[in-house]
Amino acid sequence: MTDCNDHIDEKRIGVYCLIKIFIRSLSIQSSWNFSKMQNIAFAFSLIPFIRKSMRTKERTAAILQRHLELFSTHPYMSGPIIGSVVKLEEESIEKKDSQEAVHLKKALMAPYAAMGDPLFWGALRPASAIVGVMMAIEGLLVAPLIFLLLFNPLHLWVRLGGFVEGYRGGKGAVNLLKSLNPPETARKIRWVSTVLLGILAGAILAIPPVPGVLYAGILGKFLIFILILLCYWLVKRGISPLVILYSMSILFLIMAV
Repeated sequence: MTDCNDHIDEKRIGVYCLIKIFIRSLSIQSSWNFSKMQNIAFAFSLIPFIRKSMRTKERTAAILQRHLELFSTHPYMSGPIIGSVVKLEEESIEKKDSQEAVHLKKALMAPYAAMGDPLFWGALRPASAIVGVMMAIEGLLVAPLIFLLLFNPLHLWVRLGGFVEGYRGGKGAVNLLKSLNPPETARKIRWVSTVLLGILAGAILAIPPVPGVLYAGILGKFLIFILILLCYWLVKRGISPLVILYSMSILFLIMAV
């Protein structure tokens, strides 16, 4: 395994160098600023490549200047973009075209943010949190760990797999994201969240005894089933699942008090 400074193959930067770039890319939010968003961390991710490939101070200054421009996308979707930029910058050394990577970065950052926000913030995180809360209600100390185990694998796969595919093809890992289909995946996760919320409500909602009803537990389960059907009807009417999720959470908290 070659280091970034080992010039065994001038056309390839080496596996060890790519690993260092990917690890640095995990800190994409660490230097966030209001003027140019994630630009400092983006440039920081490219430092191993710059040390390997840029032979003069002029070329080093040029690539840093290119990639210290505004950059803002969903942090979990940055891996495919960074991998693609590294590939295109590597090819630009021979092609003498230094703008292709910049154009790709600008073209992808907004659409990838639009796909990442609903999937990770709007769907996966609430679903994982609901499961974690259910485990906590049951008194399981591993509830935070359950949350992390549910939430982390998907975004780490997108980050790592996207980075690798982005570097191989230089096209933003389009095939990987196409197979994932973020909008459809987010929709399915939201449906799971709605069902889990109904189960959670049944677990925390104390149903008082009903005079004349022998099996109050059966009545409670029936009411939960009605709530789930109500959520389904609201979604079919065009109401956002996220709005339903938070509205039901507030309702159940009030009823539990």
